[in-house]
Amino acid sequence: MARLGVFRLEVGGEDPERVRTGRQSWRESGQQDRRDARAEFTIWQGMKGRVPTVLENSGKSWKKSDPGKNSEENLSFLKSYQPRNTDIKHLRILVHGPVGSGKSSFINSVNNVLQNRITCRAPADAVTGGSYTTYKISKDPEGSYSFMFSDTMGFEKPDGRGVHVEDIKLALKGHVKDGYKFKPEEPLTEGDFYNPSPTLDDRVHVLVSVVPAYMISLMNNEAFCASTGIPQLAIITNIDRECPKVRGNIKYAYWSKVLMEWVEKCSFLLGMPPNCIFLVKNYHSETKTSDDIDALILVALREMVSVGEDFLNDLQG
Repeated sequence: MARLGVFRLEVGGEDPERVRTGRQSWRESGQQDRRDARAEFTIWQGMKGRVPTVLENSGKSWKKSDPGKNSEENLSFLKSYQPRNTDIKHLRILVHGPVGSGKSSFINSVNNVLQNRITCRAPADAVTGGSYTTYKISKDPEGSYSFMFSDTMGFEKPDGRGVHVEDIKLALKGHVKDGYKFKPEEPLTEGDFYNPSPTLDDRVHVLVSVVPAYMISLMNNEAFCASTGIPQLAIITNIDRECPKVRGNIKYAYWSKVLMEWVEKCSFLLGMPPNCIFLVKNYHSETKTSDDIDALILVALREMVSVGEDFLNDLQG
């Protein structure tokens, strides 16, 4: 499977990768990615009106690949994955986004795919109340998969209800313990939920923004500026609400001009390249799993695990 370019932004001080190897720093790479994303957005704006709404008759996807063709390979990869670094028991994926963005639904959907049935593990934001919660995925009879999800609320700056940016920085570095309830008015500094000596296993290894298409305009890049070199991806949820033809057949998600425009807009606002942004349909009212829904989730999930493993290997370098 071809690997994608990864968006990473180093914050503050000289990049140790530049010092150690003389290669382009992660900060410089991130700045170039943002410039490329804005250029691609401008080009796409000029293309509007010249591309069919859904290109299913052409047999071609603007993503240059068909997610459904690699589902078995992606599932096999995820089942067999083990971190190469023996100090790591589980690769940690932190998902963040506004209330109602689909974070918990995505975690549940991943569980559905891997269990091959409809499940309900992660409660909605309204139930958790904005707490820091970690979920492992069962892997019978072998315990659990070697990756897990941590869930946090988003920034939601317009009304001040979002998580404090300092708490995101602490979570990324492993200082926030499971169960901590975020307080928008003040960051965590000490107490029972503060981990003063986090291990590499406590840290976040991949940061994922979760945002429904109709809420993209609320996104900002503060989390990315806080991420200190951690690889970053984004998933756009509720894609069936934005394109009626995709609603009728979800496998055409990467054929849709409407959704392509949303990817480009997300790329522009978050400053990350389009190949780091994935389309996902979460399970909601379905009573059985679907190969087409599974395929989109597996593509995004495999990339999360792959870039997280790359990050861990870089740290060992």
